[in-house]
Amino acid sequence: MTLEGLDDLDRTILYMLQGDARRTSSGDIADVAGVSASTVRNRIERLERENIIQEYDATVGYEEAGYQLHTLIVCTAPVPSREELAAKALDIPGVVRVTEIMTGDENVHVIAVGSDSDDLSRIGRDLNDLGMEVADEDLIRNEYTGQFSGFDPDADALETDDQ
Repeated sequence: MTLEGLDDLDRTILYMLQGDARRTSSGDIADVAGVSASTVRNRIERLERENIIQEYDATVGYEEAGYQLHTLIVCTAPVPSREELAAKALDIPGVVRVTEIMTGDENVHVIAVGSDSDDLSRIGRDLNDLGMEVADEDLIRNEYTGQFSGFDPDADALETDDQ
């Protein structure tokens, strides 16, 4: 399914779930969209089946959980094996997220968590042993996520109000 295959209800569902999937019920979405809760549940099931909704994430306060080192490790992986290496990086203890970058030399970004510098050193060695070169390491203070405005059911109304 492509963006062209999404209708207003699909976009409303995606927008609201991106805002707070844990506390957004199908009834909440149904009230906003003017449809039944069962219609919303059926659409969510279809969006999951079509792999548009891929997972539901919990945002963890690592420092509050006792892991004060939340780090972005920027790596270079050989392009022919980038996808395979990125997937294998998730198996390294302490690695919580991996992002493949399509352009440039620094083409794999790894988010890792540890309680001390020994954890981060081990993770760096393990990434190197996989075949990636660590180019940079940065401590993360905070991460922020938001809703994609392209799914906002009120986006068109907001644009016309501003003009």
